[in-house]
Amino acid sequence: MRLTPGPGRDIDLDGVDLFDLDLYTSGDPHPIWDVMRAKAPLHHQVLPDGRQFWSVTRYEDVRRVLSDHKEFTSERGTVPTHLGEDDAAAGVLMTSTDPPRHTEVRRPLGSKLTARAVKSWEDRIRGTIVRFLEPALDGETFDLAEKALLLPAMVTGPLLGIPEKDWEELVQLTAMVTAPSDPHFLVGNEAATLAISHHELVTYVKDWVRTRRAAGGEDDSLLHHLMSVRPGGAPLTDEEIALDGYSILLGANVTTPHTVSGTVQALIEHPEQFEKAAADLSLVPNLVEEGLRWTSAACNFMRYAVDDVDIAGGTIPARGAVVAWIGSANRDESQFPDPHTFDITRDNAKRQAAFGFGPHFCIGAPLARMTLRIFFEELLQRFGSIESAGEPQHLRSYFIAGMTHLPIVAQERRTP
Repeated sequence: MRLTPGPGRDIDLDGVDLFDLDLYTSGDPHPIWDVMRAKAPLHHQVLPDGRQFWSVTRYEDVRRVLSDHKEFTSERGTVPTHLGEDDAAAGVLMTSTDPPRHTEVRRPLGSKLTARAVKSWEDRIRGTIVRFLEPALDGETFDLAEKALLLPAMVTGPLLGIPEKDWEELVQLTAMVTAPSDPHFLVGNEAATLAISHHELVTYVKDWVRTRRAAGGEDDSLLHHLMSVRPGGAPLTDEEIALDGYSILLGANVTTPHTVSGTVQALIEHPEQFEKAAADLSLVPNLVEEGLRWTSAACNFMRYAVDDVDIAGGTIPARGAVVAWIGSANRDESQFPDPHTFDITRDNAKRQAAFGFGPHFCIGAPLARMTLRIFFEELLQRFGSIESAGEPQHLRSYFIAGMTHLPIVAQERRTP
């Protein structure tokens, strides 16, 4: 979707369809979210097939929905593609589970992903990113968005314990889960794409576990660590490990590439920001936070009201689906002055909501932040300029905001 809103226009919220894929592929949801925050911070929509949901678009309301699992449960599904049909893996799949089980599974994994723990991986990740960037320095057109889809697997594959031969297939499958209507990933129809990708990913992790059990021994990979997790004192079954491994693979692969390409696009459109960061690499951590705010790659998450909940001047009925629009929260003018300006010196950029809030705050946030910091440190030191080499092509998804193509031409930075 467009990251810089186009000219404002009269918007009739009664006619808005937030599940219109064209709104994100070729349209512009930001002016709609602007009006919703101002005039309808709790918005109700009924789809043509009778499914319905409520939307919150203000930062504090998004925070409340995602933080309070007693008011808003994750155990019926957390992504809009599940709307109308409860997630069959709810209560087991880590992303579709509430505390205390969610905490019991997450805590031991989180201990492997703290900022201190991932620091030991920095040199390995830097080497990976240097190799990734090298082909872009020959002056030829480089499709950053297309190439970046594989970057998270290049970084996290060794940490997860996944062999390189499987990276490309797993990236394709995770993209099919999160953007099942995009022509790059569509297989037959949306339902078939979701069914195939879910089955193949779960089967992959099951086979991985079976092979590791047969081989015996220990390793330090995150997937192997799942085999020792004991929520409630009992070990996870292979089915539970497979579903939680599926969660980890999705989290690892689907947002970072779009943060990379969207932030690079912003630097192309704002060359003064590129030069400012290149002149002072101490700005890179804040550039990363502003990039996360600006791109909001995980555009939304869904929850269900446990009971009637009063919020944003209205009421969500018990069992009602509510979509918390992270892309809107990150442009809330009450939190981020001049929110539609990309500013790498923004004082409070780290308040961005891209990693979510509450129990489901992104478990991989320290690794994602470090990976993005290294990426932009290396890019700014190596690239003297970056220019667009064609129109970007946006991902056909209302859940993940990103691009499938961003052709660029980069020139190597010449040292004096």
